[in-house]
Amino acid sequence: MEWKGRRQSDNIEDRRSAGTGGFGGGDPFGGGRRVRIPIGRGGGGLGIGSIVLILIVCWFLGINPLTLLDGGMGGTNFQTESNQQASTPQNDEMTAFVRTVLAETEDTWTGIFKANGRTYEEPRMVLFSGATQSACGSASAATGPFYCPGDRKVYLDTDFFRQLDQQFGASGDFAEAYVIAHEVGHHVQNLLGILPKFNQMRQSMSETDANRMSARVELQADCFAGVWGKFTQQKGILDAGDLEEALNAAQQIGDDTLQKRSQGYVVPDSFNHGTSAQRVKWFRRGFDTGDMKACDTFTGQI
Repeated sequence: MEWKGRRQSDNIEDRRSAGTGGFGGGDPFGGGRRVRIPIGRGGGGLGIGSIVLILIVCWFLGINPLTLLDGGMGGTNFQTESNQQASTPQNDEMTAFVRTVLAETEDTWTGIFKANGRTYEEPRMVLFSGATQSACGSASAATGPFYCPGDRKVYLDTDFFRQLDQQFGASGDFAEAYVIAHEVGHHVQNLLGILPKFNQMRQSMSETDANRMSARVELQADCFAGVWGKFTQQKGILDAGDLEEALNAAQQIGDDTLQKRSQGYVVPDSFNHGTSAQRVKWFRRGFDTGDMKACDTFTGQI
C-alpha cells in the first residue's frame, strides 16, 4: 500500500506515553446498559431511500469490545496475551501509518455521505499501550481493537499488529488497514442509527439469536471495509498483493478458524463475527462493488 506522503488524520489520541489506565467498571456501551454489541450499524437514512437500507436500519446491531473475554471468538476482538506492552514512540512509522489510513477512511466516507445528502462525523482513534479507559469501560491488550459507540472512538493497541502477523498469520500493511477500516465501519453503522436499535432489540433475544445477529453486523462492517478498499484502489495506491493480504486476514480471524486454533473444535452457536468464508465473502463483495447498498447482510443467507 503506497501510503507514505499522503494526508494524515488529526483525529488521534495517543495515550501510549501516559502508561496504563485503571480498570474501572462502567457501562461498556453507555446509555445505562451493559450490553454486548458486536459492531455498530447504520440505519436510517443516507437519503438513499432503498428498501434495503430501511431493512438494515431495522436490524443493525452494536459492538462488543469484551466479546472474547466472555467466551466468544470475535473477528476484531482478538484474544491476545496481555503482557509485555512497551511504550511506543508517538511519532514512529506505525503512528504515521495509522494516521494515514484513518485519513483515507475519512475521505472515503465523507464523500459517500455527501453523495447521499449527509454529513460524515469523523471518529477519533485512541492509541494505547497495555490498558486504557473508554466510555464502554476498561480496555486492555486482550480486548483487541474495538469501536465504542458511547464516545464514538476506535481503540487500538498498536502492538496488536505484531500479533496479527505472528499469532494469526496475517501479515502486510493492507491487512492492518483492513482492521482499522472494519472498526471505522462500525462507526458508520453507529452514525446510521443502528446501535440504539439493536441495544433495544437484544433485550428480548436469546444469547444464540443475539450471536447470530451480531455476526450479521460484523459481516456488514467487513463489507464496509471492502467498500473503503475499493475507493483506495481507485486512487491507485494499492500494491500487487494488497487485496490478498486483506482477504487472508479475514480468513484468519473467522470464528471457526479462531476456535479451531484455540480449542481444537468449533461451537457454531457461539459464532458472533462470522466464519472465515463469510468474512472473506463480505469483504470481497464490498471491494468488488464499492457500493454500501451491496452490504445488506440482514436479508437471506450470509
